[in-house]
Amino acid sequence: TKTADSSSKMKSTVAVFLPVFIATASGFVSSPSTSCAKNHVHKPLFATGVNPQEPSVKVVEDMPDALPPLKNHYYLLRHGQSTANVEGIISSARSLAGSTKHGLTLLGIEQGRDSAPSLIDFIEQDLKDDDTTSTKEVYFYSSPFARAKETAEQCLAGMRANDEVAKRIEELGLKVKKEVMLDDGLMERYFGRLDGTELLTYAYVWPVDMFEPTHTAFDVESVAAVSTRIRSTILDIDSKHDEGGNHIVLTSHADVLQITQVYASGLDNVGKFSQYRFGNGEVRKMGRTVDTLPAPQPLQPPERGSK
Repeated sequence: TKTADSSSKMKSTVAVFLPVFIATASGFVSSPSTSCAKNHVHKPLFATGVNPQEPSVKVVEDMPDALPPLKNHYYLLRHGQSTANVEGIISSARSLAGSTKHGLTLLGIEQGRDSAPSLIDFIEQDLKDDDTTSTKEVYFYSSPFARAKETAEQCLAGMRANDEVAKRIEELGLKVKKEVMLDDGLMERYFGRLDGTELLTYAYVWPVDMFEPTHTAFDVESVAAVSTRIRSTILDIDSKHDEGGNHIVLTSHADVLQITQVYASGLDNVGKFSQYRFGNGEVRKMGRTVDTLPAPQPLQPPERGSK
């Protein structure tokens, strides 16, 4: 039955994650450098406020303030399948910014192009909801990692190559800017000592995220730190388009976009972001209320070719 299948699936998930979660959480809680004070007053792992593996990655004590109302419309586009996805490894090193390493596979290129119709669907719906304030201008911002930048470029190419999409753009009066603007604030979540390891090591981090969004076990960038930089990035981009009413696409990575969508929606525990998975090449509107989120899914171990 359906209920039995769901129960079996949940038990399977628990069986995969529970051993590593217990081991990780035990080390996390027992370590003096990661202990939590009474009344849940959380302290950062590193007193310097800087990640010891990567100085550009900040360590923060708390989640940032809520994202305020914005002047523009935002859409979240996850990169297509990359060579790192196929290799089944975590790829978050800051040295990848501006390089061509771990770019898109042929399937990833196809996924990037195929994202164009969905993006236009979301923009068209926003125009139907409120056409009076729209400039009808579309801008692309991207992480400087090759897989994200190439996805943004392929989405733009898909708008031109797909006759039906091109016709819709013309009918809607959209003015799509061809330049992809790179922003370091959209980079992949940094995974510290787990960078370059197998995808299954995400299981050392995601379950702990749900209980402690400021944790930096294994020198990972915390959920709170990602939320903080995403808040700063979006507010900076919004200020650059101060006239408002623009349609802005943020092309980034799974953890970053999942954190962004739940943080922007106002979900009470942003650490649960991993239950709201983005597929390769998937695009979503960045909603501002919890009811805009997709239905949460049980935490699943990542599969080769997908993360």
